[in-house]
Amino acid sequence: MSQQHVVVATDLTPDSIALLESNSGFKVSSVPPKTASVRAALQDATAIITRSDFKLDAPLLEHAPKLRLIARMSAGLTGIDIDCATERGILVMNTPGVSAVSAAEHTLTLMLALNRNLPAVHESLREGWWLFDRGQQVGVQLYGKTIGIAGLGRVGERVAHLCLALGMNVLAYDPYIRAERVNEARIQLVSLRELLSASDYVSMHVPATKETVDFFDADTLRLMKPGACFINTAHGGIIKEALLAEALLDGHLGGVALDVWNEEPPFNSPLIGMDKVIHTPHIGDNTAEARQDLSLQIVQQVIDALSDRDYRNVVNMPLLPGVSYAQIRPYMQLAESIGALQHVLARCPIQRIAIEIIGDDMHGLIKPMTVGILKGLLSPILGESVSTVNAPLRAAERGWQITQAKGIKISEYRNVITCQITLVDGEEISIAGALLDRQEPYILQINDYRIHFEPRGHLLIMGSYDKPGVIGRVGTLMAENGINIASWHTGRAAPGGNTLTVLNFDEALPEAVMAALREQDFIRHVHQLLI
Repeated sequence: MSQQHVVVATDLTPDSIALLESNSGFKVSSVPPKTASVRAALQDATAIITRSDFKLDAPLLEHAPKLRLIARMSAGLTGIDIDCATERGILVMNTPGVSAVSAAEHTLTLMLALNRNLPAVHESLREGWWLFDRGQQVGVQLYGKTIGIAGLGRVGERVAHLCLALGMNVLAYDPYIRAERVNEARIQLVSLRELLSASDYVSMHVPATKETVDFFDADTLRLMKPGACFINTAHGGIIKEALLAEALLDGHLGGVALDVWNEEPPFNSPLIGMDKVIHTPHIGDNTAEARQDLSLQIVQQVIDALSDRDYRNVVNMPLLPGVSYAQIRPYMQLAESIGALQHVLARCPIQRIAIEIIGDDMHGLIKPMTVGILKGLLSPILGESVSTVNAPLRAAERGWQITQAKGIKISEYRNVITCQITLVDGEEISIAGALLDRQEPYILQINDYRIHFEPRGHLLIMGSYDKPGVIGRVGTLMAENGINIASWHTGRAAPGGNTLTVLNFDEALPEAVMAALREQDFIRHVHQLLI
């Protein structure tokens, strides 16, 4: 059997390179992470190992006819054309959670440096000043202070335990974790508003998803306790840096510490060089131990996958035996869109998920359809770290009960999938969908509302009361704001009762328009999402 060619386009530790080269079935080539060098090496490559700063798009993958595996030495998958890889039968894997310890410790480093004003006092002593103004150099202690942690995942949970060890009070906001899933009784789950108003330090640990881009706007920032400090080691899209600079200048914030930026390198950031700002160049995972752990883990994953032993952290779904990805893809898109809609309609944590499939067209697809629904439910929560491979595990971690059910049929179509979720408060939400011409996903019904629409693009889900003038008032509001409605679909359970409407737009609605909608007397609830 010929050797499998593994291209390494990043810096692996010597131990991990030795482990890779010790396998006689592999030929190992190290190349600089430059497009021209990688393109040449991909001609006969079986696998490639890269970091998050290297782009593997469809044009580059065209030069890799033998490629079977893309291994990303980080949790993020930005820059990899996963759809192209999946269509080509190329597995894509990442290494989530490996650097949680180093990222959590860096968060504490930033917080400690901030509350003792270390950069300024360090510089003053280097310039020959010894306590030239002791009042200006006074710090504060962390003991007894309150930290608010937004996002209680692997890193957030480690930060919480480190802060508890320092004698701090720990508040956490994570709408996707139930209180009984928190193992430490001293960690108090609260709303975001409660967290911001009570915390002396607010530390961000939310994943990079559509929901967490601009997670903090100007109004949210102003909910923070006056004089509190803001720390971000998660991802740079959480807040515009100009907002933080403004809050520092007017005294609302007492300090800012960032390891991640809107643009990297952050040459145009207004925060660089400001007083009361600690800034580092995205080094949260840059420790010797994290580099070693990352290197060894990705190499072992590659060895196991190429040896057909294990497929840990593969983020795209392997093709089913005898069925091409092109055949499965429309069903997966339908299932993911149902999950995404369930997520946006759920007003509290999920307890149970029941799935029913009816019709010959869907025969044998219960597993991939279930995985697709779970991915749709989890992607807004976990971002790109969730996949069609690990979605069941992530759902199990949240305590979701998943069953294949019968008797929840709410549509009369012959080939249909129905998903019913039960929330912790007992509410049930059922959605039925099908494929048009076995290609185009369509939603047929949501609870008692018969409503046919294509789940694609920017959608607005609007629950309202069935009363005259709703269409006109919504249309007028959109016209006044220069917004064109691409499509409008309404279903009602009974005349004079409640209605459910789905509108499609070319782009997301501004928050001001959403706020104006919420104030209308006919609105029961309104949400927007991108599918």
